[in-house]
Amino acid sequence: MLAAFKEHLEHYFPDLSNQKILLAVSGGLDSMVLVDLCLKSALDISIAHCNFKLRAEESDAEERFVLAFAKNHNLTVFSKQFDTNEFVENSKLSIQMAARQLRYDFFKQLRTQHHFDTILTAHHADDNLETFFINLSRGSGIDGLVGIPEKNEHIIRPLLTFSRAQILTYAKANAVKWCTDSSNADVKYQRNHLRHKLIPQLRAIYPSIMGALNTTQRHLRASQNLLNNHIKQVEQQIIETSNSEEVYYSIFELKKLHTLKDYMHPLFHQYGFTDYDELFNLIDAQSGKQIHSETHTILKNRTSLILTKKKSNKKIHLIIENEDASVELNQYGVVLQLQSASKLEDSTPQILFLDMDKIEFPLVLRSWDKGDFFYPSGMSGKKKLSKYFKDEKLSLIQKSKVLLLCSNNAIVWVVGMRSDARFLATSKSKRILKINLSDASS
Repeated sequence: MLAAFKEHLEHYFPDLSNQKILLAVSGGLDSMVLVDLCLKSALDISIAHCNFKLRAEESDAEERFVLAFAKNHNLTVFSKQFDTNEFVENSKLSIQMAARQLRYDFFKQLRTQHHFDTILTAHHADDNLETFFINLSRGSGIDGLVGIPEKNEHIIRPLLTFSRAQILTYAKANAVKWCTDSSNADVKYQRNHLRHKLIPQLRAIYPSIMGALNTTQRHLRASQNLLNNHIKQVEQQIIETSNSEEVYYSIFELKKLHTLKDYMHPLFHQYGFTDYDELFNLIDAQSGKQIHSETHTILKNRTSLILTKKKSNKKIHLIIENEDASVELNQYGVVLQLQSASKLEDSTPQILFLDMDKIEFPLVLRSWDKGDFFYPSGMSGKKKLSKYFKDEKLSLIQKSKVLLLCSNNAIVWVVGMRSDARFLATSKSKRILKINLSDASS
């Protein structure tokens, strides 16, 4: 197996020999064999261990085992203890999913802090087979059936071509020591049920199932590549405009797609949407209808579907103490710059000139509320913001992003849209305040 491992690295991951590597080590069979193989392949490795505190003394014993191993082999080791049960309660994730998130967040943090080039994990061919059936049971589609990737960003899984049986044989032949995780025998976990119940029966019936799966997944990956290329071409046709905040899909162009309903999954599954009937029905729904995933919202707005990433519902309320100030709104990607001006110039939606004798500091920059009203410049009388938004044909998403600049509870500016006539500077103004709205990246 060592010769096959070295050949595999040389063929698929030749850069590893010159890289600084962080190796995820639980102390179990798979990761301890991977450590042994890496050491005998003369790779530059350090070790990362997670103690999830889920099995009392057993978890602590594993941590001590890994620390002792690292010391005996002069390896740098990073070990962290987690209150996984508390994280489960707060995140509402399953124990296994919570541990996975904690683990990978820790690894990525270490990679950034200590400048590791690559993270290695000990996933193997049996893990891939189990993952295939788990994703099959969830109806995950082609993306779930292609299996665990050998490389994903900075993470490499060099044991995916080796089976658990090969790993065990190597460990016994090379006197590799490891810890046994008692929870791996608990069939209440879906993966363990597959491992101990279903897959042994499949192997008995289909001895070549591992090779057949590899062949099937190669075909699926080829189909996945073709589909992804096609979807990129379709997106060029149906996306009217997009930025870091929103994507606008043309309903007119969507309806041109043959078998439109079949496109709902490849277009929107990456944003967490799973009810494709609901997505399909949204196209002909009334304007203002919304559907939600855990991370995104899609709004039907007349001739478009607008995709946005969900943000915190927390209201904006910022105090601006004086006329020489700069306010950066990271969540909106904009900067508000205030400064005294020596002369009056023409206002634009991004630049406003105020009479400083008509305003009172501190100014307040806040989110809009129902009942807000102002006196729009260029119009007579006051107007409710809700009516103004309707006249301007703002979508629900656009309205959620509106900010107001206020003086003594009165609206001075609907930021970037319309000023209030009462506070504008004129040729008679003795002191002028210039406010500039700009992109944070500029």
